[in-house]
Amino acid sequence: QDHDDVIYKTKKEKYEAVLNEIDGCYHKRQPVLVGTTNVEVSETISRLLQRRKIPHEVLNAKHHQREAEIVARAGQPGSITIATNMAGRGTDIKLGKGVVELGGLRIIGTERHEARRIDRQLRGRSGRQGDPGESRFYLSLEDDLMRLFGSERIAGIMDRLGVQEGEVITHPMITRSIGKAQKRVEAQNFAIRKHLLEYDDVMNRQREVIYDRRRRVLFGEEIEDLVLEMMDEWIESLFDRTTEEGTSIESWNLEDLQRALAGVIRVFLDLNLEELPSLDRDELLEKVKQMARESFERRKGEVDPELLPNFLQGTILGYIDEEWKDHLYEMDRLKEGVGLRAYGQRDPLVEFKREGYSLFEEMLDRINEKSLKSIFQSRILTLTKPKESIPAEQMAAVHRQAAGMAYAYAQAPQQERQESQAPAQAQGQAPAKSQPIRKGKAPGRNDPCPCGSGKKYKYCHGR
Repeated sequence: QDHDDVIYKTKKEKYEAVLNEIDGCYHKRQPVLVGTTNVEVSETISRLLQRRKIPHEVLNAKHHQREAEIVARAGQPGSITIATNMAGRGTDIKLGKGVVELGGLRIIGTERHEARRIDRQLRGRSGRQGDPGESRFYLSLEDDLMRLFGSERIAGIMDRLGVQEGEVITHPMITRSIGKAQKRVEAQNFAIRKHLLEYDDVMNRQREVIYDRRRRVLFGEEIEDLVLEMMDEWIESLFDRTTEEGTSIESWNLEDLQRALAGVIRVFLDLNLEELPSLDRDELLEKVKQMARESFERRKGEVDPELLPNFLQGTILGYIDEEWKDHLYEMDRLKEGVGLRAYGQRDPLVEFKREGYSLFEEMLDRINEKSLKSIFQSRILTLTKPKESIPAEQMAAVHRQAAGMAYAYAQAPQQERQESQAPAQAQGQAPAKSQPIRKGKAPGRNDPCPCGSGKKYKYCHGR
């Protein structure tokens, strides 16, 4: 049975009523499940029960190791379990012996959640599979949901009825009013999620384009055709920046056009002054594209055919990843500030789509330009055949300044030591013993420097 909600003025009164209800159920051995909205409230209820010396269990994220054990014992006679509304979901609380006669499991909710679905899930912990059970929510005007919706109106009703401290209001109208407040919160949350999804849809479309190009590069699907597509896109973008369709050639920026073509794809456009007045923009565009293809064919001849696919893949892939990461940061910064456009009577979503598209076009243009410039201008170094290495057993590390020391002698190969000892042993003499090198007394700081400069040691080599 689901009872109507009870409302108190303050949280203190609400908690006092909850404790009294738990105490009564504990003494008649009826199991109780107390539902809270968060871990902080569950720990508060736990401390209050400890003061009354009522044994209980707390089921929250801090005790997840014992969750199965706590849930298994929640239906036993006299058990008190405190749980957040999200804990213990999807499990059946089995009732112990004699609990059915006591009325089954009792659910006590300490606060309404913003979503009615979670409240229904809490009520559904009891009365499962034909077992008896009952539930009730204890609320106060200081609860978050009540403060946002309806607390002033309900407080006015309490004042008109002359409700004193500790008294409670229980009426179906109150329960319906709280349900309407939850509906409004759910509608707001739905609008927020829908709005966020619309923003994410802009990024998702851009992500599909960039991932499709990246996939083509990774799997090497006609990588040379992709380079030609990138050249055409970059040339068209360059023409849009330097020339304008339907205008005279005098207004074109031919110097920047020639400089960019030569510096990126090694296309040297030589325009005859006599042909300029009759020059058509579309004809010039097709001419440049043809020259770019010829330049790419020449570039392919300069690179080892075995190295060409890996060279193209690595170059394009590197610039795609680099520019895409920077673009994501730019889009995040745009999303953070685009909401202020609403003060200028502009739709932030429309502004985000428009500016996001411009940033995406600029990013694609930078990827094309940097990739093409690297493909056409880079020098590819081939590895030379390494020299034959000397076997390790024929090598020995010798320090020239320590050639006469015992250290060098000890580090020398066994064969060399035997050869050096052979003449002495042939004459019946023992091998000469290496003498240690003795270091002289160091000069004092005020003594003349041993180098002969005439200065004191501390001003010369003693620094």
